[in-house]
Amino acid sequence: MNTLLSINTRNTVLLKMAILLERERKAIIAINKTDLDAYKGDDISMFDRLKVDDAKVDEMIKAVTHLASQEDPVGVERFSFKHENGMQVYNKTASFGTVLIIYESRPDVTVEAAGIAFKSGNKILLKGGKESLRSNLKIVELWHEALKEENASTDWVEYLQFNRTETQAFLENPTQKVDLIVPRGGERLIAFVKEHATCPVIISGRGNNFVYVHEEADLDIAIDVIMNGKSKISACNAVDKVLIDENLPNKNEFVKTLISKLKDFKIEVLGDDIVSKDNGLETIKSDDIWYEEFLDYKILIGEIASNQDTIAMINKYSGGHSSSIITTNDAEAKLFMENVDTAAVYHNASTRFTDGGQLGLGGELAISTDKLHQRGPIGLQHLVTNKWYVHGNGQIR
Repeated sequence: MNTLLSINTRNTVLLKMAILLERERKAIIAINKTDLDAYKGDDISMFDRLKVDDAKVDEMIKAVTHLASQEDPVGVERFSFKHENGMQVYNKTASFGTVLIIYESRPDVTVEAAGIAFKSGNKILLKGGKESLRSNLKIVELWHEALKEENASTDWVEYLQFNRTETQAFLENPTQKVDLIVPRGGERLIAFVKEHATCPVIISGRGNNFVYVHEEADLDIAIDVIMNGKSKISACNAVDKVLIDENLPNKNEFVKTLISKLKDFKIEVLGDDIVSKDNGLETIKSDDIWYEEFLDYKILIGEIASNQDTIAMINKYSGGHSSSIITTNDAEAKLFMENVDTAAVYHNASTRFTDGGQLGLGGELAISTDKLHQRGPIGLQHLVTNKWYVHGNGQIR
């Protein structure tokens, strides 16, 4: 087991990593181009996540630099109690030990997620997708260089070059102790990890996010929020479903405006029976599509009778990620926000803010749709467990 590195060493490694990413910027982008050229799939959101350009490298540098500036999440006192027998009891945060991150496509995860795990005192095992192998190995090489410069073991960041069969074997019977697994990717990956893992898994679930345009909505805000929700189709915080209150004044005019704006951006618009009939859209074949996360230039618009019906619909179909109500009525917003069962709920704002950096956490390891441990973006301060420290001078019970 690796002995916990001092906070000073952890921060210095992170800052060194920032310098190395800048130094190797051109090399990383060139190596990433070989990954992009080799990618033969037709998944546009996968391709988007695979790509590393200057802006992506800037983000990586910003992530590690910001992590180095944050407080140490390990050893933070959460509770203290003085026992009547004189013992002093503390509960403090502690690192998990070893965190395995399994992810598809995104080389920036090799920096950001590894950085969060490392700063919180954990050893990291990285299992990236084959499509980003060359990019990932280059970045891991930089981690090792940064660790060596601080005389820290390169074991702190390890890359697992496993195929699917080897990954399954490792999950079922790990060759080293693993304390926590974080899968970042589509539903198939998450289901695969859940099925085979023998230790706790943080579920970074699907998006399939809803916007509800309430009858008292500001229609300009509604348009802006929906359009912004479709501005990055590969993101798990993108909007896939729009529900429009049947009592919305100027409803037909609003829907026509919305559809034409979406079509200007080459977004395919589907409708439920009412919306498709009134607007000449393709109608949905089955209600099952309400469950679907699109990750595509596609959106579904439906009509709904009330806030209560909207809450029930979102709780049935959404991925438990994000939802937004557009309304000028604060009481209706409160009803929606308290009763919709998603990790993040918005009032007059875009679901695209469900992101560690945007919600003030710095970076994020994943966005959890689980309710245990931590829900929503998992930042540095959440990648810890806790431990009881009890100081005595011979007390026995």
